[in-house]
Amino acid sequence: MKLLLLENDYSIFKFDPDFSHYEKILSDEFFSITKTKDELSIAALENSFSDFLSKEDGWKIIKIDEELDFSLTGILSKISAVLAGEDIGIFVLSTYNTDYIMIKKENVNKAVNILINNGYLLNR
Repeated sequence: MKLLLLENDYSIFKFDPDFSHYEKILSDEFFSITKTKDELSIAALENSFSDFLSKEDGWKIIKIDEELDFSLTGILSKISAVLAGEDIGIFVLSTYNTDYIMIKKENVNKAVNILINNGYLLNR
């Protein structure tokens, strides 16, 4: 399986569910917006926002660099198990085509080496 380490650094922002001022990130290469009745979460480039409820900085993103069919199973389970076995936590985001694995910057080099050693092809 091919993986790609995205170049930029990301944050996860928490907003009130009524927050709607995220137009400035709409042209960015990557962002993810998830809304529930309780909150609005946005994964975006670090320093994208200054008016948030809380924020977790210091994330890198590894993209599963293949288009995944919905019938495929266990892909994230295998990756998360390999990383969990080395005490590396992840935050996962999914799109229609593929999955994105957010890893804290201080763990990314270790995670990359672990994934390569477990047969994943990783481009930087």
